[in-house]
Amino acid sequence: MTTAWLLLILAGLFEVGWAVGLKFTHGFTRLLPSIWVIFSNIAILYLLAQAQRTLPMTLSYAVWMGIGAAGTVAVGAFFLHETLSPAGWFFLALLVFSLVGLKAWG
Repeated sequence: MTTAWLLLILAGLFEVGWAVGLKFTHGFTRLLPSIWVIFSNIAILYLLAQAQRTLPMTLSYAVWMGIGAAGTVAVGAFFLHETLSPAGWFFLALLVFSLVGLKAWG
């Protein structure tokens, strides 16, 4: 796996951290979660820009968003006890398989 892919995966993980952190800011009334959200957004922009120096924009953006979406749903379901229907789990799995397909054949 190349450095660009590692940067892209890290950007996706920061995307999950940003989305989950946003829930804990309570409308930006809590300082530490708010700082985390701002830091995460800066990190996302930097990491995604660095990854796109090597990877195609279309591929990197789709993979980054997919990691963020799938990761946020997984964190919500497993750690925040948010419910997801069986159809929701199916489509989440479909998203993950799509990301693997983009990586393998993109």
